Amino acid sequence: MADLDRQSQGLGSRPALVLVDLIESFTDPDCPLGCEADGVVEANRKLLRAFRGKGLPVAFTTVVYHDEDQARVFRDRVPALGILKPGTRWVNVDARVAPAPGEPVFEKCWASAFFRTGLDDYLHGQGVDSLVITGLTTSGCVRASAVDGLQHDYRVVIPAEAVGDRNEEAHRANLFDLNAKYADVLDLAQVLSMIDEL
Repeated sequence: MADLDRQSQGLGSRPALVLVDLIESFTDPDCPLGCEADGVVEANRKLLRAFRGKGLPVAFTTVVYHDEDQARVFRDRVPALGILKPGTRWVNVDARVAPAPGEPVFEKCWASAFFRTGLDDYLHGQGVDSLVITGLTTSGCVRASAVDGLQHDYRVVIPAEAVGDRNEEAHRANLFDLNAKYADVLDLAQVLSMIDEL
């Protein structure tokens, strides 16, 4: 079967950076949910400097379960999610990419950064027309957020070095699939250059 014809879309005039679940439970390999993510964190540090330097919007997500009824099917599927409780270190954004004052952290219970959160309202309020989506994990919450970003009519760019996964094969396969249909998957240097040129 022939590959799909597609058009690279890049970024608009006012992109936002959405850091998906760069929280301690995912960046600490000692956590059942975690993996080695130092390179992903460092790539996000560079993106944060670029976005903040241009005064562009930045938003974070975390996963928090306040009661046993939230996302019951998802949590039954992945029991390790049960550690993501309020007040634990596991739900905190990794200190290496800590939010600056005024940068929101949206709590979510499912994969997508958009599903039952205030993210889309925030982005509209900031006049955002495109997204740079980063974080963990490529095959899970990053993918779901990128697909939903497209479905909310944002152009989506994913810097390959700024996302990661516990499974390298899943990481590569999902970047291939995302680039085929839903987003522009680019090198970090390309994305930083695009931000610098705004």
